[in-house]
Amino acid sequence: MTVEPQSEGAELTEAAWQRLDPRVLAVFPLRQAGALIPVVVVLLISGQGQGGWQLLAALAPVLVVLGIGVTRWATVRYRVGEERVELRGGLIHREQRSLRRDRVRTVDLRANPAHRIFGLTVVEIGTGSSSTKEGRLSLDAVPVAEGERLRARLLSRSPSAAPAGRTSAVSTAETSPAAGPSQPGLDPTLGQRAIEVARLHPSWLRYAPLTGSGLVAVGAVVGTAFRVASDAGLDLTSWVTLQIAGDELTAVPLWMEIAVIALVVLLMAGLGSLVIYLEGWWGYRLTREPDDTLRLRRGLLTTRSLSVEQGRMRGAEVAEPLLLRLVGGARCTAITTGLDAKTSNRGALLPPAPIAEAHRVAAAALLLTDPSSGTDAPLVRHPPAALRRRLTRALLPAVGIALLAWVLHDTVPWLDWAWPGALLLLPLAALLAADRYRNLGHALRPDYLVISQGSLIRRRVALQRRGIIGWQLRQSPPQRWAGLATLDAVTAAGAGRYSVVDVPLARAVALVDQVNPGLLPTG
Repeated sequence: MTVEPQSEGAELTEAAWQRLDPRVLAVFPLRQAGALIPVVVVLLISGQGQGGWQLLAALAPVLVVLGIGVTRWATVRYRVGEERVELRGGLIHREQRSLRRDRVRTVDLRANPAHRIFGLTVVEIGTGSSSTKEGRLSLDAVPVAEGERLRARLLSRSPSAAPAGRTSAVSTAETSPAAGPSQPGLDPTLGQRAIEVARLHPSWLRYAPLTGSGLVAVGAVVGTAFRVASDAGLDLTSWVTLQIAGDELTAVPLWMEIAVIALVVLLMAGLGSLVIYLEGWWGYRLTREPDDTLRLRRGLLTTRSLSVEQGRMRGAEVAEPLLLRLVGGARCTAITTGLDAKTSNRGALLPPAPIAEAHRVAAAALLLTDPSSGTDAPLVRHPPAALRRRLTRALLPAVGIALLAWVLHDTVPWLDWAWPGALLLLPLAALLAADRYRNLGHALRPDYLVISQGSLIRRRVALQRRGIIGWQLRQSPPQRWAGLATLDAVTAAGAGRYSVVDVPLARAVALVDQVNPGLLPTG
């Protein structure tokens, strides 16, 4: 959608309803072409000896799509007033929706290949409401320049003043106009005052194969293979097919079969992860805009632009999944209110990158000059009782499984292998418990409460002290016997609750009193 032609930099006419851009008549059919082509081919091939009727049946889906596009162009309008953003449309079922401008929290830009061909983008206007439909308006599609003006206008508020003693942690110079945007299809102009926080580095691609997206790619390839085989009349799950495959594989040593299958899966997962990484994070650039928002741009085929208001930031999280952690990699996400988890990729500020870069970006996002004041703060370790609890919870299930395997290995012959395998669980469980304890800790900094925990995914959270709206102190019977407690810091952002686990009870009370003096009764 777009406004009527106007001079560059001119303001929108607030009183007038704006018509859809005529280029949407081409974008909509192009977006549906992938689904239309198989339908048209089937209709052309299946009909025999029907002459003109066959051609008419094949053209019908195309005409329907064109009709829908024309209807949208003729009926949908939007306008931006002083107090509200309004959208209306529909031919048979007419609908009018509006959002109050003072409730607008996010204005994100997204452009798939069809939009980019015609220089358009989708403007997603959100209020941060849990209801996706009621809390969002989607303007599909407006010219890129108009999308930028809408974003700047709807997010134009008095910038939140940073607390005393805190300055921007970004260290790069202001971006010059000659540098140009990293994604030409999405951001034709970048303000001279925009400051670059981070951009994609080619060496980060080495982290792509260590993300879980490769398993998704393997599943997609396997699913496609089964579908193609089914279309060819071959049932890969039938007993006859499996028997033939088994007869062929018996001529190959078992170790070679396992090695080949493992190698194929690893290659597919690695290549799939690399493709997904490139499509999602190509052209990645994080900047601090003149309106004091963090703006993230990324995407190869479908470009995306996410804006995060500084005033709504409540913290940052650095997560280290096990595989990334083994090679020194991590992710960084924002803890903020008003973000849609689906459209914002759960607030991700950085692709998988070196751990030092993740802590640096987290500090820059929180306007900290030193990462040690945030997610990289030195931690206060929890007492040995916390280690004993982790050893108990990890070893008891492992011992139970080992005993069960020992009982069954004589009575169930085909489970002979399970007994020695179950014994390996004991040292693995002990190592897991020790690692969970090693990663357990917390720190109280001048502006942030820092919490660390986890093993398979180690997480460091820097939670803004003034963003904590409540506390919850919990003790299970084993915790009471050990003199420990779990302290939950409640906030309106992110997961909503961040826990300091297995901390001494006196320390938990002291943390609450230090963050919110006078909250707890004395005496």
